[in-house]
Amino acid sequence: MLLTTKKIIKEWTDYNGHMNLSYYILVFDMGAEVILSKLKMGEHSAKTEKKSTMVVETHTTYNHEVKEGDLVDIFLSHFDYDNKRLHYKLEMYNKAKNMLSATTEVLSLYIDLNVRKVTNFEEEKKVIMDELINKHKSIFKTDELKFSSKLKK
Repeated sequence: MLLTTKKIIKEWTDYNGHMNLSYYILVFDMGAEVILSKLKMGEHSAKTEKKSTMVVETHTTYNHEVKEGDLVDIFLSHFDYDNKRLHYKLEMYNKAKNMLSATTEVLSLYIDLNVRKVTNFEEEKKVIMDELINKHKSIFKTDELKFSSKLKK
């Protein structure tokens, strides 16, 4: 599921002539915000409902470098959840080469920002997440996932 396409800018590159590792996370986070907004857990939710997600663990791979001027597509390649956790994986592809450049697997907690504590998902959000999973389960990948066992199903 394509989330966003970004062009690698000079400010994101380092002295090795490729994108610095910290900016991979930034670009992945831009993609994550797209899906979180669709799930009603993004910036708007944080500001209006005082509910948001916070990342507690990640696993990132750097497969092929990307350089200034490259276009990269960010795809959601896996998504699952339990009562208070999100588990998803994003993939970054070099658009011109159609080559996997990087992946990040994420485990997030759902947070009530009023008290800054973990809380359970509302039923409305579970329905939205179930719809997303059912719509895209045929393209979601389950191989090489690190955090599946951390969900309490």
